[in-house]
Amino acid sequence: MRDFLHTLWATVSAIPHLAQILAATYVAYLLLLACYIVLQKREPVATLSWILSLAALPYLGLFVFYLFGPQRIVRQRLRRGRSREGMEAYSAVCPPDAECTELARVGQATTGLPPSSATAVEWLVDGATTYAAILDAVAGARRHVNLEYYIFEPDHAGTALRDALAERARAGVKVRLLLDAVGSSRIRRRFLQPLLDAGGEVVWFHPRQLLKPFKRPWLNLRTHRKLVLVDGTLAFTGGINITDTEDESRRADAYRDLHMRITGHVVRSLQLVFLEDWIYASGQGRAHFDREDLFPSDMPGREDGTIQAQVLVSGPDSSWEAIHRMHVAAIQEASRRVWLVTPYFVPGEAARMALTSAALAGLDTRLLVPRRSDSLFVTLAARSYFDELLQAGVKIYEYGPRMLHTKAFIADDDTCIVGSANFDHRSFRLNFELSMLYHDRGLTAALETLLEQEFARATPVQPERQRPLWRHRLPEAFARLASPLL
Repeated sequence: MRDFLHTLWATVSAIPHLAQILAATYVAYLLLLACYIVLQKREPVATLSWILSLAALPYLGLFVFYLFGPQRIVRQRLRRGRSREGMEAYSAVCPPDAECTELARVGQATTGLPPSSATAVEWLVDGATTYAAILDAVAGARRHVNLEYYIFEPDHAGTALRDALAERARAGVKVRLLLDAVGSSRIRRRFLQPLLDAGGEVVWFHPRQLLKPFKRPWLNLRTHRKLVLVDGTLAFTGGINITDTEDESRRADAYRDLHMRITGHVVRSLQLVFLEDWIYASGQGRAHFDREDLFPSDMPGREDGTIQAQVLVSGPDSSWEAIHRMHVAAIQEASRRVWLVTPYFVPGEAARMALTSAALAGLDTRLLVPRRSDSLFVTLAARSYFDELLQAGVKIYEYGPRMLHTKAFIADDDTCIVGSANFDHRSFRLNFELSMLYHDRGLTAALETLLEQEFARATPVQPERQRPLWRHRLPEAFARLASPLL
């Protein structure tokens, strides 16, 4: 082998003008990729970060860009297809006589989903309570159960839900399970076989396609949604995946998280979100679905719910960054309070300006993050923003020792947003995310009570804290450089 390598190197080094050829190839490689990235029209900082990363990793950077570089997905035809397929009744605009706030109208314009209502919303704290509620709802299903998850593990939590779904499928209930191919990569067909044998359907979202010629893999574009729909009348969504990692009854170090149980007219919008994701991932047409089954005529109307609710979705199939935009708009509209809880805090310029402006204006502006998330690099990037926020008057708290996985937001006394989206570039631009916007004093007050308990368990970050150069400031600064790529 040593002789072979020596011979190969001697042959290559004997090529005339080798250094000039390599230099010219490198420049051409960098110029072509730079032009392609610039034409994506992303934020200048993110564009420059990609170009500098590719320049620092000659040729290897091309493979990294191939796997993780910017990609766009065109799925608007699915939304436009609602009217062609007779689905317009479930995506109607806000009625002229309804009290639709400016925030709600922005949400509708960016997502295509109108303001709606819920008859009841129950906050579910941590995995044990959430899994028990989901299993109970699945056991009572009579028509269908639709599920979409980023992480679904073949552990105790996953096995219990799989068995419950298989039992319902054997009873004639239609079961559809949509799983992200990266987040749920530990799932094997053997694990799914009992559900498949019972008649359930399983579809993978963006399966890995590294070996397919002329097709870039979708490794960086994932469905991060967590959604369960039962009989078109009951929904569960929020931040909790199906995994023992989030079950405090089985692990003392389980993630701290928040979920929701929802009934009412807004479930129609959640059903639409699932339907579009399922059609996109499975390739099935709308003819495969029974409209009365998915949207039962006897479910509550918009006027029956007392809680103003709206579904917010975002992903690489839209350039509007709806969930990001709605957070920024809500911060700017606030007059008394802004509370933000997120496991991953890597804000863009607009969000950072909105938070600091709220604090400078004297609003009660708070940020709760984990003391250390499950990604050290993201933790360092988040801390790089602390000085600016603290100087503006933002009160920052670090939660621990359990990993905080809650994604929640409160503005004033009547507006809150809770869902799957983190407060970072990945959630706002790359992942398919799902959050709920509520405009209701009672529901916001209940969430306030929960978050007050979390703040009480957390440690305030002090402006004068000790931060040695090599251990803190320098690693944080380097992590911040890559924050547009996180």
